[in-house]
Parts: sequence; C-alpha cells; structure tokens
Amino acid sequence: MLPELLDQIIRRVEESEDEWPQRQNVVVCGCVCKQWREVTVEVVERTSISQPGRITFPSSLKKPGPRDSPTKCLIKRDKKNASFYLYLALTPSFTEKGKFLLAARRYRNGAHTEYIISLDADDLSQGSKAYVGKLRSDFLGTNFIIYDSQPPHSGAKPSSSRSIRRVANKQISPQVPSGNFEVGQISYKFNLLKSRGPRRMVCSLTCPSSSPPEKHQNDPKTKNNDDESPTTVLKNKAPRWHEHLECWCLNFHGRVTVASVKNFQLVEEAEENHNQKADEMVLLQFGKVGNDIFTMDFRQPLSAFQAFAICLSSFGTKLACE
Repeated sequence: MLPELLDQIIRRVEESEDEWPQRQNVVVCGCVCKQWREVTVEVVERTSISQPGRITFPSSLKKPGPRDSPTKCLIKRDKKNASFYLYLALTPSFTEKGKFLLAARRYRNGAHTEYIISLDADDLSQGSKAYVGKLRSDFLGTNFIIYDSQPPHSGAKPSSSRSIRRVANKQISPQVPSGNFEVGQISYKFNLLKSRGPRRMVCSLTCPSSSPPEKHQNDPKTKNNDDESPTTVLKNKAPRWHEHLECWCLNFHGRVTVASVKNFQLVEEAEENHNQKADEMVLLQFGKVGNDIFTMDFRQPLSAFQAFAICLSSFGTKLACE
C-alpha cells in the first residue's frame, strides 16, 4: 500500500477514536505489520502535539496529560501483596476497573522503602523489561525521589550507586545499567505542633514537554532544549476548616467520598500566589472512595507515570506529618 494512502487511513482512524475502549482500534492498526506500526506511531506522535493527553501506547503514560479537563483514573490497592494498580476510568462508576495502565509494589530495601512501577501487573521487579520507574523514600517516609527508567532529556545522567540492590528477590549488579533517572522529588513537611490537620507536601518535577524541542543548529549560543526539561513545583492546596462538620474540607467535585488524611489536591505554586480560581489550578487530585479504592485525576504538565508516583507517596503512615 502506498505510504500516503496508509497514512491517511490511520490518521482517520486515530482522529475518530478519541477514548477507550474504541481507541483500541488505533493500537490494532499498529499491530498489523512493521510498516503499519511505524506509520501508526508517527501519526499518534503528530496528533499528540495538538491534542495532548490521549493514552494510546505505553509511551503515552510518560507524556503530559490533557490541558482542559483532567484524565480520570482509579487506583486499586492490594494490602496483602503490598501492590497498587492504576486504571483509566472508562465510566463514572468507582466499582469498575477500567483499562489497566500501571502497577506498583512496595518493597523494603534496608532503611528505605521502594515502589517498583511496571507495565506488567504480574512482573513487578526492576529487572523486568516492563519496568518503567520507581519511587524511593527515606527512613521516615517523608521525602521521596521519583526515578524514570528513561532519560527525561538527552543530557540526563542516571543515578549511580555502588551498592548491590536486591529488588523482588532479584539481585541487580551495579555493573548492570539500572536505567534510573531522577525526575522528581516529593517532600512532606513535619507537623511539629502535632495539630490536627491535613498533610502538607511539596513536589518538584521534571515534566515532559507537550511539543517537540526546538532546534537551533545555526545558533551555537542557544542551548538546545533536548538537554533540559521544564521544572514544575507543586504544593498541596490548603483546605478550609468547616465549622459545622468540624473538619478540614476540599471540594473534590464528587470524585472523593471518604475522608482520609491521604486525600490531597496539588496546584502549581506560582499560580496559587496570584489568587487564580481554585478549580483552574488543580493539576492532580487524589482521594479515597472505598476501603482499597482511590481516584486519581491529573492534567498537564503531569504525566500518568508522575501522577501515579506522587499518589503512591501518600500511602503509608507518616507519624511526624499528621
């Protein structure tokens, strides 16, 4: 088939299927053969510039979310196996799983805790081909680092460690590239007065770009954007004290139904200082809707991977912060 005709066919399929489960037709096009796969990937990448936030291939999980309305997801927790599963919500119901996106498992690694994040719900180890990144905490569980298995930009260097790591009963030699690139930090502030109130957190993230980097081949004085990514600082939106209910409250617009210290909304630090409308500032919100069911709604500039990692940091007791 002529490349021009094939491109037109796949482009029409891609444009007509906005959401899952219909969007699986786009994936099917990429599975026909090598030629179809190459054209499909090119079309999806091209469309994602003008219409960011569409989740198609695994690589979409590390692309920015939509601009206008958030991507709505569910997180299911399995306490017995210390595992967490992220699903794309296909219906407003909190009981239906939706489309599986990512999985994570919590491991104790010496004085630290690590959450290994994978594309495979049954293979949650750093030595797996499905490994996409991890979240690592300090001893107190108040400071976290997000690691990506892929470099956020061409000049990024992987974190180095001379110690031999053991994850999921698999020993990983320091000579084997771990593919861990630091892309974010999460910090929970100490509550020294032990006053009743929500957790306070700050996130500093290297966010993916929604557009291709500009090239400056003719200007040697201009730094190529391939060697850097924008940094976004987020902080939790301050709740209000409800006199009648005698509790701290945030408006989750029906997406959170159970009170929990884990619930939070994140806004960009610079925007909140300008007193913009609160509803327009929320970039990530996370909250409880059942015993082991939580909602996760995110938007640009966060990716699904980053949003999931931030939400994972909320699990676990933080005695010094609440």
